[in-house]
Amino acid sequence: MSHLDAKELARLASTIKNWSSALGFQKTGISDTDLSIAASHLQDAIDQGRLADMDYMWKHGRKRYQPQELTPGTLRVISVRMDYLPPEDDAEAIQKDPARAFISRYALGRDYHKLMRKRLQKLALRIQEDIGEFGYRVFVDSAPVLEKPLAVKAGLGWMGKHTNVISRDAGSWFFLGEIYTDLPLPTDAPVSEHCGRCTACIDICPTRAIVAPYQLDARLCISYLTIELFGPIPESLRPLMGNHIYGCDDCMMVCPWNHFATPTQETDFLPRQGLDQASLLELFSWDEESFLKKTEGSPIRRIGFERWQRNIAVALGNGPPGPEVLSALNNALPQASALVREHIDWALRQLAQDQTG
Repeated sequence: MSHLDAKELARLASTIKNWSSALGFQKTGISDTDLSIAASHLQDAIDQGRLADMDYMWKHGRKRYQPQELTPGTLRVISVRMDYLPPEDDAEAIQKDPARAFISRYALGRDYHKLMRKRLQKLALRIQEDIGEFGYRVFVDSAPVLEKPLAVKAGLGWMGKHTNVISRDAGSWFFLGEIYTDLPLPTDAPVSEHCGRCTACIDICPTRAIVAPYQLDARLCISYLTIELFGPIPESLRPLMGNHIYGCDDCMMVCPWNHFATPTQETDFLPRQGLDQASLLELFSWDEESFLKKTEGSPIRRIGFERWQRNIAVALGNGPPGPEVLSALNNALPQASALVREHIDWALRQLAQDQTG
């Protein structure tokens, strides 16, 4: 917008942050589009195979790390943060109870994509009401966007050793969203890193997926295994997954900075369908119709019923070999798909070993 001078652009940047806060975003920052360092890290991860089969991370070519190629005319990126940690969360107790299902905190409530996209669209329209037509495009994990490096550049936090963005006053329990824009707004300065010598996230990872500080190998990550992987989970990793059936928050739960996290104010992010308290047997008893009904509006639905059953079968195999568990697994075998059957068979073998051992 060439008709805005530097003073007007500075006023606009400040006003955008106020509007963003009013729309429910906890932090907003502005960055330029230079992602050359992040592009180098991305290429290293691709070359080393650490992104597994997630071809969406590279199939768009340069668009992921050159915003102006994805959205021509882009000069700045407005990055926002929205907190999602449920209040009165007893995640640690769930982790320690092998009969209960652990679901990543971000997936307990309604899917964040639509909610945040609508809010960002409202923010863009508010800007347009103020200055007139301008070029923009809204993103919420919906296109080839390097949202974490952009958030770091915008000052929303620093990249933690677990490869999640950490805020000094909010930890890492938050979603990210962006507006690509042709407005030459003043940019925010990145914040300094504060991980220091701490290796808590690396040490806690059950599968040793954080292979080095700031390097995550998706092939080992429980979040990848339970959400992104379509085929069988490698047998060597199954015993390490515990009762995780959708995602894994271990590295974030142990991070000291999450002591400063603030519970979400968004009712849509509060747990639904009792997913924060559910037992593995309860969830394994769902048929496909129940799964589709109870995961409506949830990010969990994207993995489908088959992988849902696969994941729970592994978790049941990692738990105590009670008669109800053995009965549930055996009763599910006749109608199970080949993929699920393989994991049920594995679970039954594991439980048999526990009984005899």
